[in-house]
Amino acid sequence: MKRFKSAKRALGELDAENAAQLISAAADVSLVIDAKGVVRDTACGSDDLAQDLSDIHAWIGQSLADHVTVESRPKIAAMIEEAAEGEPSRWRQLNHPGARGTDVPVMYCVAPTGRAGKFVAFGRDLRTLASLQQRLLDAQQSLERDYARLRHAETRYRLLFQIASEGVLIVDASTLKVQEANAAAEEIFGDNARVLSSRSLLQIFDARATESLQTMLASARTAGRAEQVPAVLSGGRTHVLVSAFLFRQENTSLFLIRIVPAVEGSAVAPRLGVRSKLLQFVDTAQDGIVVTDADGVVLAANRGFLELVQLVSEDQAQGKTLDRWLGRPGVDMGVLMANLRQHGSLRLFATSVRGEYGVAADVEISAVVMPNGERPCYGFTIRSVGQRLPTDNRGLRELPHSVAQMTELVGRVALKDLVREATDVIERLCIEAALELTADNRASAAEMLGLSRQSLYVKLRRYGLGDLAPEDVVTK
Repeated sequence: MKRFKSAKRALGELDAENAAQLISAAADVSLVIDAKGVVRDTACGSDDLAQDLSDIHAWIGQSLADHVTVESRPKIAAMIEEAAEGEPSRWRQLNHPGARGTDVPVMYCVAPTGRAGKFVAFGRDLRTLASLQQRLLDAQQSLERDYARLRHAETRYRLLFQIASEGVLIVDASTLKVQEANAAAEEIFGDNARVLSSRSLLQIFDARATESLQTMLASARTAGRAEQVPAVLSGGRTHVLVSAFLFRQENTSLFLIRIVPAVEGSAVAPRLGVRSKLLQFVDTAQDGIVVTDADGVVLAANRGFLELVQLVSEDQAQGKTLDRWLGRPGVDMGVLMANLRQHGSLRLFATSVRGEYGVAADVEISAVVMPNGERPCYGFTIRSVGQRLPTDNRGLRELPHSVAQMTELVGRVALKDLVREATDVIERLCIEAALELTADNRASAAEMLGLSRQSLYVKLRRYGLGDLAPEDVVTK
């Protein structure tokens, strides 16, 4: 340890008060203790630290060992013993029970004062370092959990990849080189399986299938997937059906190529090829085409629909309700579903579609019920009509002028009164829409709105809507 060269000359006039100030300034926690470890005086450089140490000034007259955790007590005796030989002790960490339930770590060094039996313990607050260490430990544990999940996912993928009954190839999207092939694919290619990993995807099929395969891959690059196309393996003997899916791994785009043998005799392959062309037309059609479940949740959508609602991939639409993008949430979808359940089909329903970024378009919707076991699916075609619809189209209604009037009342009228007025405006608007959509059939309008007929008549009278016959008057 390096000392001052002339301590007496430099600090000879230093009295006890000055020494106490220096000690307090030099350490976060300063303790004067005797040879038995009893605290004689204390100083703390931070009120926050003093609170965490449960009022450090109350330690005076008590043993320091009573205010540290069990594993720290032997360290106190060791530091006093080292300081008793005339030299400062080594730095050691002591943990104090904290007032907030967590231990407070402090690094101490005990130094002699020059008077027999008196020592000064200098303490450095380690809470910030302990917090950083805990955050590092949490981050390491989180990484370990992520690595474990990745390892398990890779194991499951490898197992599924190898036991799949259909041939699967993993192909680099930029070079079209085959990177991996599962056992089923090797069985399909037979003797040629050994050359799969060294050839281009197009080279392992007959040259006559090159154009259809390139079209399929282009469609997969655009939409993320492409339906089956017929092809013949190199050699011209085995007829298969090929489909593709695009996915990313790190910074690389890859194709997952699915290969299914066609029915022997190849009579089915042409029919499946025509069917795949129909599916390809549906996927590339300019009109939006959507399939939903019985609750209106999107199961599949083509590129035309994705363009209408300003989405990039089909995955972004799947799992969301079609009502999310229709012009009047909660109204249009209810009308569509009610008509489909009642009639099985619907033609040219006028409304609007809102994109994810706020762009709206006037559209006409036709729909049909598709049997699917106990829970049918619903197919919707959505055609953008632009300026073809009249400006007073029933699918687009302007909000009442009272809405603008209400916004001008902000700051002058209580919020609860504004909310009550807004509720009335919305309620009146929904009733008007329901009456217009049902051609003033009040029974159907009440069902559409989830009201009883009597409740609907009460609201009609309240808002002065329609002409009520005497028999429509509700008596209580």
